[in-house]
Formats: sequence, C-alpha cells, structure tokens
Amino acid sequence: MEPQTEALELKQWLEETRDEPLEAMSAFFDRRIEDYEEHMSPWKKHYQWMAGLIPPSARTLLDIGCGTGLELDEIFSRMPGLQVTGIDLSAEMLAVLKQKHSGKPLTLIRDDYFRYDFGENRFDAAVSFETLHHFAAEKKEEVFRKICRSLVPGGVYLECDYIAVSQQIEDLLFAECERRRRRDGIAPGVFVHFDTPLTLEHEIQAIRRAGFRSVEPLGFLPGDGHTVMIRAVR
Repeated sequence: MEPQTEALELKQWLEETRDEPLEAMSAFFDRRIEDYEEHMSPWKKHYQWMAGLIPPSARTLLDIGCGTGLELDEIFSRMPGLQVTGIDLSAEMLAVLKQKHSGKPLTLIRDDYFRYDFGENRFDAAVSFETLHHFAAEKKEEVFRKICRSLVPGGVYLECDYIAVSQQIEDLLFAECERRRRRDGIAPGVFVHFDTPLTLEHEIQAIRRAGFRSVEPLGFLPGDGHTVMIRAVR
C-alpha cells in the first residue's frame, strides 16, 4: 500500500475512533489475556526469525515487555538452557508465561522497564517484541541506554516492532495520542495503549544515540511492510 493511501485510511480510522477512551497499558493487556496469543498468532514467523538471530553462544537473555512469552516459546525451543530475565507490567501475562515455562531458567519481574534497573554487563543478548511502539524517541532512548549498559561488550539487542511508513503517519499518530490524553486528563508519564510508532529512520537514530556500536535494520518478512527487525551490537 502506498504511504499516501495508508495515511488517508489512518485518518479515517482516527476519525471513526476519536471518541474512544484511552486505556492504561497494563489494564489493556490484563483484560485481553484470553485472546492475546490468538491475536498475536500472525507474527509467528517473526518470533521464529527473532529466535534464530539469538547468538548460539548466548547464555543469558533480557526480554523487556515479554508478555506471555511468545518469542520465548521459540527461543526456548532452540535454546532450552538459556537463562532469561523477563520484565512486563501485566501480572496476568506473566502468570501465563510462568505456567508455560515453569521448568526453564526463567526470572520474571513485574515492573515498568523504564524504571527497573537492568544492571550492567549482565546479559549476552536482549530482545523486545512489539512493545516499544507506544513511546516517543526521547523516551525510547532511556530504555535503549539501559539495555546497552546491561549487555556485555559485543552483546546483541534484537528489536522487532512496528514502524510508521512515512513521517506523515508518525506525526498523525503522535498528534492524536496527545489530543486524546488531554481529553481524558491523563497525566504525563502515565502509560496508555495507543500506537505511536516512529519511522524506521527515527527508530534507528534513537538506538544509535543510546551508545550501540552498530545498528542494522534487517528488513521485513514477505507481505509485511510494517514490522521491522533491527539488530544492534554493544
């Protein structure tokens, strides 16, 4: 789909949904726990792709916004002994993840990954899957810097997430999110569920500014021009 056509369709959708209230991030996912994995099933090949990019030598992994662990399902199938630390706001999702992988070397933390201290030089790899597309570049840089510090030298960060296919779409979504926040009286710093993806150029810039030695966009899977895989190396 051409970016201009996509922008027109987005404008129509934003107008149709303009009166819908924003939902707090953790509450949004807690309420949808029953259908979440089915909803995310179209991205199964992306989960497999991410799993295949984890360095074979990795022994420790950080997963921010891990949810029910759909990426970890694939990662553990390839590397069952990998020691994983998963962080998420939703208690309901973490409970599902714990039940699925109760026998794995898995540490689960219910917290805000912007606030939680990841430590330094702890992990061989880190991943995030479709969790950061709700935040501005400046906010993302905070967590990218923490991820970078938490990795050992040469450690790899893999991000698979939505991007805005044009600057117009990025601007439209951020402006509408801000309008809805003002309408609903939502204080700054309160996380809400509303997609505000950056363009690929801006996403890469934010990761680079966090201090990674190299940042490489790996592209899209066939038929999907919105969900990009990015690999960064400390």
